[in-house]
Amino acid sequence: MARTARRSHTCSTTLTSCRRSTAPRSSARPRCRSSSPDRWWTSFVSVLGRETFAALRHREFRLLWAGQAGASQAWWMDQVAQGWLMYNLTNSPVQLGLVQGIQAIPILVLSPLAGGVADRYPRKQQVVVAQMLAGAMYVVLALLIVTNRIQPWHVYAMAVVMAMVQAFHQPARAAMVADAVPPGHLTNAIGLNSLAFNVARSTGPALAGVIIAALGTASCYVVQAMCYVLATVWTLSLRPTPGSATSGHVGRGSSFGRSIVEGFAFSWRNEVVRPALLIAMGASLLIMPFMTLLPVFARDLLGVGATGQGALLTAMGIGAMCSAILVASFGDRLPRGWLMLGGVTVYGLGVVAFAASTSFRLSLTLMMIVGVAHVSSYALVQTVIQTYSPSALRGRTMAVFHMASVVVTLGSMLAGTLASLAGARWATAAMGAAGVLLTIAIGATLPHARRIR
Repeated sequence: MARTARRSHTCSTTLTSCRRSTAPRSSARPRCRSSSPDRWWTSFVSVLGRETFAALRHREFRLLWAGQAGASQAWWMDQVAQGWLMYNLTNSPVQLGLVQGIQAIPILVLSPLAGGVADRYPRKQQVVVAQMLAGAMYVVLALLIVTNRIQPWHVYAMAVVMAMVQAFHQPARAAMVADAVPPGHLTNAIGLNSLAFNVARSTGPALAGVIIAALGTASCYVVQAMCYVLATVWTLSLRPTPGSATSGHVGRGSSFGRSIVEGFAFSWRNEVVRPALLIAMGASLLIMPFMTLLPVFARDLLGVGATGQGALLTAMGIGAMCSAILVASFGDRLPRGWLMLGGVTVYGLGVVAFAASTSFRLSLTLMMIVGVAHVSSYALVQTVIQTYSPSALRGRTMAVFHMASVVVTLGSMLAGTLASLAGARWATAAMGAAGVLLTIAIGATLPHARRIR
């Protein structure tokens, strides 16, 4: 009888706890039933808040991230200052295009060498020297402007030297990220770096415009130099990472030329790095160049002028920032291979739809989607390359990635040529569709691309 009473009491207690209580003194919600959407949303917000800035818990990455923010701010300010200066000196749109295009040559030529240097010598010193040179060049430009000695050839020379500096700066800085955080936070760290870059893309040009209008171009270059000074101070505060290439004890046993060849060979033979690089190169060559034709869409096809073009770029920037936050929060929880392939596919389809759009509002929405897809796919490509590259080769593989990204210059030339023959809509749609087909082909012929975790 006692056992029966206890069993009866237990069952009644269990059933009672699963029913919604009607007693006014109890406001507790039943635990045996819960709304699946509510539970999913609560989990989403919890992860978003807990994981978005997880990599910033690590001191070395905080310093790297601050340096990335400062360097990105200076770089995006320079996109306005350089163009404004050259146009005031020459009144020639052709010169504007040339001063931009000429910067791709040093990057393509020097990136393999820069990757070898990043794996052979201390990356920290390489980044510090590059940032100091960049800041010094901005000071020289400011002095030339103030003394009224500035000439167009000065701008060309500085553009070439700056491209040379960036060729050494970017692979070394990118390779240092993986040494600053544990593997589980690498995707988060790269997402946060992308966030800093895209915030600078939104604020840098606007800040440069305000400074130029109020104080002049020379003052803008002084502010850019100050950004690099801050980035250098933060980089100097980094501690060397034992056992990594950052310490400068890697790869000195072989010749320099052989080490460069080794970097290319690893990038091609590795079944994970190769598809990631091919995906990035295909997107840079065929999809991203639509940005070159954006003025044609804004002025001639959508009829919204320069203000509308700025709104389109802002919409893309908003999408990019949202994507960077999502990648930082959830990138490690999802299959990277499918996200890379799917992201570039959506990127290309978004560009095709943008080419066909005749509505400005629809175009704004599509630009946001393009921004989301662009940043998510590129951030994951960088994560995959750094995750699957040993530290001793990471500088060289990131240099190859840098080269793959710079082929956008060749794609821009192709886009301009096709637009002159068939119009901007058809050129953009054709190249976007080709990028989608190439991405699908990579996923179909390289099965490891789909299996990347």
